[in-house]
Amino acid sequence: MARLISLNVGLPRNIPWQGRVVSTAIWKYPVNGPRMVRRLNIDGDGQGDLAGHGGPNRAVYLYQIESYRYWERFLDRNDFVHGQFGENFTVEGLSDAETFVGDRFRIGGGLFEVSQPRVTCYRLGIRMGVPEMAALLVSHDRPGFYLRVLEEGLVEAGDEIIKVASGHEGMTISEIDALLYKPDHPRERLELAIENPALSVGWRRSFEELLHQASGDAQLTGNAGLIAMPQAAPAWAGFREFRVYSKTKQSSDVVSLDLEPTDGRPIGESLPGQFIVLELKPDSSSKLLRSYSLSSVPKGTRYRVSIKREFKGRASRYVHDELRVGDPVRVSAPRGSFTLSEGDNPIVLVSAGIGITPMLAMLEALAARKAGREVWWLYGAHNGRQDPFGAEVRQLLSSLPRARSFICYSSPDSADSKGRDYDLQSRLNTTVLQSLFLPKDGEFYLCGPSAFMSDIAATLGRLGVASAHVHTETFGAGKSVTPGIAESGGRRPHEPEGVTGTGPMISFARSGLNVRWSSAFANLLEFAEACDVPVRWSCRTGVCHTCETAIISGGVSYRPAPLDKAAEGNVLVCCSQPTMDTVIDL
Repeated sequence: MARLISLNVGLPRNIPWQGRVVSTAIWKYPVNGPRMVRRLNIDGDGQGDLAGHGGPNRAVYLYQIESYRYWERFLDRNDFVHGQFGENFTVEGLSDAETFVGDRFRIGGGLFEVSQPRVTCYRLGIRMGVPEMAALLVSHDRPGFYLRVLEEGLVEAGDEIIKVASGHEGMTISEIDALLYKPDHPRERLELAIENPALSVGWRRSFEELLHQASGDAQLTGNAGLIAMPQAAPAWAGFREFRVYSKTKQSSDVVSLDLEPTDGRPIGESLPGQFIVLELKPDSSSKLLRSYSLSSVPKGTRYRVSIKREFKGRASRYVHDELRVGDPVRVSAPRGSFTLSEGDNPIVLVSAGIGITPMLAMLEALAARKAGREVWWLYGAHNGRQDPFGAEVRQLLSSLPRARSFICYSSPDSADSKGRDYDLQSRLNTTVLQSLFLPKDGEFYLCGPSAFMSDIAATLGRLGVASAHVHTETFGAGKSVTPGIAESGGRRPHEPEGVTGTGPMISFARSGLNVRWSSAFANLLEFAEACDVPVRWSCRTGVCHTCETAIISGGVSYRPAPLDKAAEGNVLVCCSQPTMDTVIDL
């Protein structure tokens, strides 16, 4: 008979870690006597990061005393106390290899259902003093699991655990965990997991993405259950030499470059919305790396990018003032996940300023295939002089049978005609969106200044559009994801302080920083953090793939090895070290 050995609770607190402050409730402590277990929590318990933990599907975390003994032997330790793994219930029995998702148990006065395995988290490594602990739990098939509370009630240490129902089709916690995080994803097991009504919605969605990846025609690599959108491998690695075929002034502050490869070989496939990285050399001693969205569907062997002159932009000034037709430019293969979704639901393209460029490629692709989908074009600019593609957009929209357009100029010129060039003298803002009766079931694509995208995304949420249907593209460095740690923000990327590297040159393409690697850092994630380059991460041990990033050129080795590979052309920065000069899309 399984038994509850210890009931453990703990509230969030701030702890120092690597020069930062982490909010965490990973420290749990045993309590005597009964406690009320409620739908979201045990009385006296809490979570420090509700995005990754907590909620009805993760109300109670359970870990087994048998796994305690295993880790004591593996780590050669004897200092464990109940709550050591951040669990609420320390139990005897209920191993991960024998407990099924959907199993139901009566414990004291409560009724519980097994909902999902543990979510990987770096904070367990902090608690254990073993940074790779999150990966070890998965690789050793001992993650522990969460319970949802079906009936609230009093629970206390010593209660027997009585099984009252068996889970759907018998998939154990160990198998479900491995199915997501490890390399093998058998189709029939994915289908079985998706059909399990007790498995939490987030895990079922991950398995749906893996099944979609396995069923598709495209050769997509990587783990679709862990990354936002899998992609085909880039058409080539590193950079190829192109030349400027033509240079066109689109508006008062935007020029377009048509680029073609000097070797005459094919440029491969690309998707509307993707970007390329240009390596520009204003002089023999300097190199500039910049990411630019393709502003049209590739024509034959040519790419088009459209570049706005920025007041302090060294690269844009060089392109506008010095780069000439015939000049060489090194170009990466197109990449990026900001691409059109398949389906029949409406497409809503929302942009401002130079954020129009990926939208223009998407609009052109929709027009080329004569899409029958409802297409909305929403755009904001200062005036016609700074609306670089007005005539081109109107022509494309006219070929789409279900297209709708609304254009805002904040400061129209006397030459701008209302009803022809624009629809409203205003910024494209919350008030405008609320007046348009946009389709709530649409796929929304946003690109423009970061404040603009934040405001528009928030407005769409208030209008009832699900966040999963709002897609954004950021020019320059993206937003960090640092669970449990407040973003520092405000500081430009810089060389690491107090450390002089002598290793390979690391170029952070979006941040415009070139700096030599130092072996004082364990991995590229720590190196990026020391440079204040915005990064995304969660487990920090090669499990969750939150840190997965495009590697434009170069190469890395892994230590420790990730549980599943990154997609071809990508890198997991949390556990990789450069082996040569490397360019990363950060």
